[in-house]
Amino acid sequence: MTKCGYVSVIGRPNAGKSSLLNYLVGEKLAMVSHKANATRRRSNIIVMHEDDQIIFVDTPGIHETEKLLNQFMLDEALKAMGDCDLILFLAPVTDSLKYYEDFLEKNKKGVQHILLLTKIDFVSNDEVIKKLQEYEKFSDKYEAIIPISIKKATKPSTVLDEVVKYLPEHPYLFDPEIMTTEHLRDIYKEFIREAIFENISEEIPYEADVKIDKIEEKPNVDVIKATIIVQKDSQKGMIIGKGATAIKRIGKAARAKIEELSGQKCYLELFVSVKKNWTKNKEALKNLGYDIDAK
Repeated sequence: MTKCGYVSVIGRPNAGKSSLLNYLVGEKLAMVSHKANATRRRSNIIVMHEDDQIIFVDTPGIHETEKLLNQFMLDEALKAMGDCDLILFLAPVTDSLKYYEDFLEKNKKGVQHILLLTKIDFVSNDEVIKKLQEYEKFSDKYEAIIPISIKKATKPSTVLDEVVKYLPEHPYLFDPEIMTTEHLRDIYKEFIREAIFENISEEIPYEADVKIDKIEEKPNVDVIKATIIVQKDSQKGMIIGKGATAIKRIGKAARAKIEELSGQKCYLELFVSVKKNWTKNKEALKNLGYDIDAK
């Protein structure tokens, strides 16, 4: 019998969750940003490991806030924790143990978990050993603790071999050929959002979102039309930029990501629309896929 199950990837904002998942699957599917709180909703990324199927659930970072959008993000992370067979908790090696202690409190169902000590390439081996010793007092809480570094090329099998040990025996839940349950329009939306994070500074990326208006698959090119949503007129001006330079940079970066995944040429047309205070409005959030009341 094969093994198959859901594994939620949990951690504070900017702990490296999306980077880890892209590395494990061998494709760029999850949005990655050096800025915290870039991931806004759960997404499934499917990894076949030998004869077993792992459905990883990428999640927003665990953090407390009163903003409506951020409440949705926290709810997404907490729901993923309660609905899975196993949790991977990512703990950057330079973090204090308070983030892990907070996770233990939020893990209400006591779902078994593996602790991944991430970003070990930033510190010496002695510092890694010291941090491992600090976590020893919690050894009865986690199933395993694994130091990892994507840059130092920790083998994916180091993590995957350990993960499948704790998955139930079960037939595959998804076609082994697919890598994600996400629709292409949702992946493309995230690629455009990622391009905004890369090319626009300050708070604007956090107050911007993307709506895919149309995808038309032609023989030699994919035609995509999308609207970038912002909260203020001044933000619209900054997204467009002088002589449309900023929006051209965003479009170029997003197009490269889309073409890499699809293997097809892409014609991407971007528009910008102002929706006043959309991050604080339940109806506006719902229209963009963030349904607060459904939680």
